[in-house]
Amino acid sequence: MLGIPFPRSGLADLLHSRMWPVRAERMESENIVMLQRLLLALVAGGLIGFERSYHGRPAGFRTHALVCVASSALMLVTVYQGHWFPSVSAGSVNLDPTRMAQGIMTGIGFLGAGVIFKEGLTVRGLTTAASIWITAAIGILAGIGFYFPLVVATTLTLLTLSLFRWIEDKVPGEFYAHLEVRFARGAAMPEDEFRRFIGAHGFSIANLSYRYNAGASYFEYQMVIRTRHVANVKRLSESLSDTASVLEFRMFQAGD
Repeated sequence: MLGIPFPRSGLADLLHSRMWPVRAERMESENIVMLQRLLLALVAGGLIGFERSYHGRPAGFRTHALVCVASSALMLVTVYQGHWFPSVSAGSVNLDPTRMAQGIMTGIGFLGAGVIFKEGLTVRGLTTAASIWITAAIGILAGIGFYFPLVVATTLTLLTLSLFRWIEDKVPGEFYAHLEVRFARGAAMPEDEFRRFIGAHGFSIANLSYRYNAGASYFEYQMVIRTRHVANVKRLSESLSDTASVLEFRMFQAGD
């Protein structure tokens, strides 16, 4: 049976020429969506970071904004797999976007650990580390286009960082501080008398330890004290300053 040669290359070119405008229009639309998600992540992360910067935290405006945008960008890699992995569109390969989210949250844990530092019994940076972690989660929501939970999560985060701070200040609670009191050698206040001195100012001692330095000729009490009234801190400081046998003292709050 004789057949007429069919111009395959010409048909392919014709189909390509007709499909290209459609594909280009689709890619342009997807690029706009990706831009919107990245900008939304930038705004959400910036709002949380601004709150942290306002309160003088080590990770502030730029850090949170970058974390949120980075999380969003990495999730876009998996959401729009067809842009860089054409086989996905044919259905021959399936990639799991949740693996990217797991990797992001694991990596952010190391970044959050970098803003936590300990000085004596004081640990600071825990709230900032938590805000970095939730900012990464918000970036993931922006990357996959979950706008409603993104707005809710951002709002709740800002309320937690601002409104809950006000609630903490209003709710009565115990004030903990680390106190170090140094006496001249041979002039140290006996322990029983020192405990009564601290108790008279409205404090109780959680634990007490001693330090003696023969070369520097001083004796030191180290302890954790607590009280229900913050005003007692000023009273205790003034009394320690007026005590002649006290060479030096240091008191700092155990905060977040």
